[in-house]
Order: sequence, then structure tokens, then C-alpha cells
Amino acid sequence: MSPHNDAPSPNGSFTNGNSFNGLSVRSQAAQHIFNQAHFDNFETSSVESMDIHRPLLPGIYVPTVAFFDSATEDVDVKTTSMHAVRLAKAGVAGITTQGSNGEAVHLSHKERSLVTRTTRKALDDAGFGYMPIIVGCGAQSTKETIELCNEAAADGGDYALVLPPAYYQGLFSKNTIVSFFKDVASASPVPILIYNYPGAVSGLDLNSDAIIELAQHHNIVGCKLTCGNTGKLNRIAAATRAATVSEPGSGFMCMGGSVDFTLQTLIGGGSGVIGGMANIAPKACVKLMNLFEAGELKEARRLQAIVARGDWAAIQGGIIGTKAALMAHFGYGGHARKPLPKPSKEETRKWRDAFEELVKLEKSL
Repeated sequence: MSPHNDAPSPNGSFTNGNSFNGLSVRSQAAQHIFNQAHFDNFETSSVESMDIHRPLLPGIYVPTVAFFDSATEDVDVKTTSMHAVRLAKAGVAGITTQGSNGEAVHLSHKERSLVTRTTRKALDDAGFGYMPIIVGCGAQSTKETIELCNEAAADGGDYALVLPPAYYQGLFSKNTIVSFFKDVASASPVPILIYNYPGAVSGLDLNSDAIIELAQHHNIVGCKLTCGNTGKLNRIAAATRAATVSEPGSGFMCMGGSVDFTLQTLIGGGSGVIGGMANIAPKACVKLMNLFEAGELKEARRLQAIVARGDWAAIQGGIIGTKAALMAHFGYGGHARKPLPKPSKEETRKWRDAFEELVKLEKSL
């Protein structure tokens, strides 16, 4: 979670201006909640030729928090498992590991694998074997990014969420980022989603033209737009015929990156949200999406306001505030890994109070 960048997509950046020429149904992203008649209007060769295990469904996806032992800072496997099952029982569509909330930058490759394997086993053992896991696979080189994608597949991950590299962006050519995503997608054993998060990559912001072009790649099945640019989201959703709860479209998943614009995402034709605040209030986030789909817009707007106020607290406090809120209201969460500081008693009270309205709603559902 981060402050959103609502500026228009930069003109001409990271794109060659190609128009989008239409998509066939993505096999891994095909929506199994739709009957076969929905697919009769689309090409089916890709669906028939590949084995679909855990398709992405439109809905709420949670980038899970990483949990650590308070004394050793080792990965807390027990809490990781428990939290994953809590989210699944709340009705979310899937889980994302190694995102910003998962402190991916604080984890070794071995620890990343441990978190994903633990999450997969917990879901399987609890009867949620159908639930997909998206694994964050961001790295600065194309080679390491592909390595992370291979590890994600071996650990039970179904999709990879990939940030663009940015450390050397001053040396990039016009086509560097598009080429990066095409290279990763072509080599990855799992389909990938483009993660557009300028705040995490020194302001690098893919525009809609670049993402629409990349969406034509057979192994790029979605995007997460944490830039908060709903105009960009609308353009991408329309051009790719993105999947929604009511229409399978092409199967491409055009996802908002924060729950404070869930309604805006859905109204704009998006497929759902991958939002960190759902770690605290998954039921409220799922309820909001269900209200929209049921046409209950007045109640949906009321819930969106509560969710947005809660997400503002999450944006301000980051992973420190989110974990403090989990501890205060649900009795688990612990602290972020060093060098991130532990919150003071005053800060802990601040985050507890900031999430109180949202948690009250969550516990009423």
C-alpha cells in the first residue's frame, strides 16, 4: 500500500504506440464460474490445449503480510498458515505472497519459497486447494526475475506478479521495460501479471499503451495498478476486454492496486483488487464487491467510504501500521523485520484507533 499517483499516464513512455488487436481467452485466467456458453464467442484453442488448475477469478486478492518470530525474526510458519486460512474463509478470490506487504525485499530466496510453500499447504489442508496463489517475483535483472518465477512455480505458486526493474532506469532505452516483460513472460513457467507501482520503483510508471501492448503476450494474463490511475485502468480494461464477475471477456485480469478505489475499479470495468488492507478486513472488502455486483450501489458507496478511511490509515502506517492493527484487533501480527522500527505505545494506540471503524464493520459480517 502506498500513496497513489493519479497523474495521467506519461506520454510516449515505455511503448511503441501499437494498438491492441484483441485477445483470445487466457487459459490460466479463464473463469470457471462461467458456463461453456460464455466461451463460445471466443477462441478456445488456448483453453483446450493447456491444463487449467487454479484459474484467476475476478474478486478480492490479498497480498499477505509476512510474519516473523519476535525473538529470532525467522519466518513464523504457524501464523503464516493461520492467516492464509482466515483470508480464504472470508471469501477472497486468491492470495498473493511476496508483495510489498509481504516484505519481499526483506526475504531471501529460501524464505520466499518457505512462505509460498507454507501458504499453499495451509490452503490445501483447509480445503481451499482450488484457490490460486500469485507470487511476487520482482528483481533488478531479467535473469533473477525468471529465477524467481521458476521458484514460485516449484513452490506451488500459480502466477507471478512482476515489478519492472528501476535501479538503472537512467540508462534504459525506450523499449527496455517492454522487452523486459516480454523476456520474463516468454521464459516463465507460470503466467505473469504486470505490477505497476511507481512508488516502489523510483517513479517508473508504465502507461496504458505499454500495458495494452504487453497484454498481447500469451503468458501475460493481467496487471495490478497501484498507481491509482483509474483512467489508465479504464483504458486497459476496455482495450483488453478484461474479465469481470458478470462477463469473462478475454480472461485478462485488470486489477486495482488498493481497496480504497474498489468501486472505481469495478465501475471502470476492472476485474477486482489486489489490496493490502484486506489483510485486516477481508470480509468487508468482499462484501463491497458483492454489493456492487448486486446493483446495491447506495450501500456499496457507504461501505466504500469506510473501507477508504481504513485504507488511508494503512497507507499512512504502511506495514508497520497494518501489523500494529492486526495485533491490536486480532491478537497476532508481530513486527516488521529490521531495520523497520517497532511502533511506540503511542503509535500502537494510534493505529488501533485508526482501524477501529473498519474492524467493527469486519466483525459484524
